[in-house]
Amino acid sequence: MSTVTRIPFVDYLVLEPEPHLIAHECTGCGARFFDRRNACAGCFGTEFTSVDIATEGEVRAFSIVTFAAPGVAVPFVAAVVDCDGTSVRANIINCPPDPEHVSLGMRVRLATTVVGTDSAGVEAINYGFEPA
Repeated sequence: MSTVTRIPFVDYLVLEPEPHLIAHECTGCGARFFDRRNACAGCFGTEFTSVDIATEGEVRAFSIVTFAAPGVAVPFVAAVVDCDGTSVRANIINCPPDPEHVSLGMRVRLATTVVGTDSAGVEAINYGFEPA
């Protein structure tokens, strides 16, 4: 009997065999969404298929966040990453949060990080992007 020691923090993060994201793609217009959808925001279609998202991409927009809710460590970099045409919102991790280390057009790759551990030792794993 195997024991679960790691679980994804969000449903669209797949940890095995290699970490990657999965989106729901509208079969009508090709728009992609993370999390569950009842209808497409682009064409109002209701049929979706699951697609793997590229694990490497390019920073299209970012902000260095210096003020956040209590308990959230700052500064951090919030970004929009273009992964072969799919926009992914994520933090830039494993990188100093300053303009000398983060830039528009920067190549990044998907990375995972532990965001918490429960009393049984099960780790919650989230994703971000790190310099490629």
